[in-house]
Amino acid sequence: MIRFEHVTKRYPDGTTAVDDLSFEVAEGELVTLVGPSGCGKTTTMKMVNRLIEPTEGRIFLDGDDISTLDPVALRRRIGYVIQQVGLFPHKTVLENTATVPHLLGHPRRKARERAAELLELVGLDPAVHGGRYPDQLSGGQRQRVGVARALAADPPVLLMDEPFGAVDPVVRDHLQSEFLRLQQQVRKTVLFVTHDIEEAVRLGDRIAVYGGGSPRGAGGGRIEQFDTPAAVLGAPATPYVADFVGSDRGLKRLSVTPIEPGDLEQPPVLRLDDPSSAATSRLRELDARWAVVLDGDGTLHGWVSADALAQAPDDQPVRDHARRMEAWLPLGASLKQAFSVMLQHDAGWIAVLDGEGAERFRGVLTPSRLHEALRRSIDADARGASRADVALETIPGA
Repeated sequence: MIRFEHVTKRYPDGTTAVDDLSFEVAEGELVTLVGPSGCGKTTTMKMVNRLIEPTEGRIFLDGDDISTLDPVALRRRIGYVIQQVGLFPHKTVLENTATVPHLLGHPRRKARERAAELLELVGLDPAVHGGRYPDQLSGGQRQRVGVARALAADPPVLLMDEPFGAVDPVVRDHLQSEFLRLQQQVRKTVLFVTHDIEEAVRLGDRIAVYGGGSPRGAGGGRIEQFDTPAAVLGAPATPYVADFVGSDRGLKRLSVTPIEPGDLEQPPVLRLDDPSSAATSRLRELDARWAVVLDGDGTLHGWVSADALAQAPDDQPVRDHARRMEAWLPLGASLKQAFSVMLQHDAGWIAVLDGEGAERFRGVLTPSRLHEALRRSIDADARGASRADVALETIPGA
């Protein structure tokens, strides 16, 4: 969808803002451009909609050389979201969102209907917020309106220049979550500029890490590594990238490593209507101190301790002693989420259920298995293999 071919931006004073960039962004892909201030990431973005013209090289949008396109027509094919949003203060939220459809000649009623749909999509009720003015909104709400306005003409490409950088950390976290949800629905091709490696890792399908040299020096305006978040964190291509992503990159990688079936242990399982005597005998045979409790269709009910069952009357069902399971996650959730849930509930393990809204029990994830999953993920990337094919080395006697 977007292709850079040996693109350089050099200013008359000799400053090179972008130096010989060549990379591609696939249709529906979200690529984050990350690096320190002055590294060329915003210049890269602004060359896509011709707010800045390259000195050398070519940029293609959906196969078209953008230098041959009318700049105004080009920009109407591209959504653009900036940190300060840039809403018209004299227009309502609904009018701001309908601006581009109006410019494209859409009838007023259709443009307003489209604007209302998009406000709902970004989590704003048009009946409540549509008639308000920008200064009547919070910073996070204004950012949502900015995203809605950028999507109003249904552009194939979305450019986002540190859009969540001006809000507090709690609001930023919520906006990131909402944007990920939105991207799953609309699947736009996105270039997202940020200076925050954690934001880049959380949002990007791939990350372009820009060098941190001075604009005139080596490294400035060049991409040091262009890869998936897991690869950037697990196998930094250069010492600069390793330093930029931080010495805690192993912890950051938890956020991009999903829980897979092979990571799970299979503990003893009991059913709600099992008699306590039979359940106790089974746990003694297995030398188990606890068991997961499921209902008849395999849905997680909770857990029960062997001690509680041993003290129960023989014919009393397991359900009378089962305890609610608070520590659980769906399959595919990140290891970071798993670690967080373990800490939050002071749990030695968490239950893992089917995704897609189902609650069928799949197994449990323990701290040792979480660590193994992270190690397998890093080794798998290094070898170009799947996690299931990685055998970990262990210390004899450990």
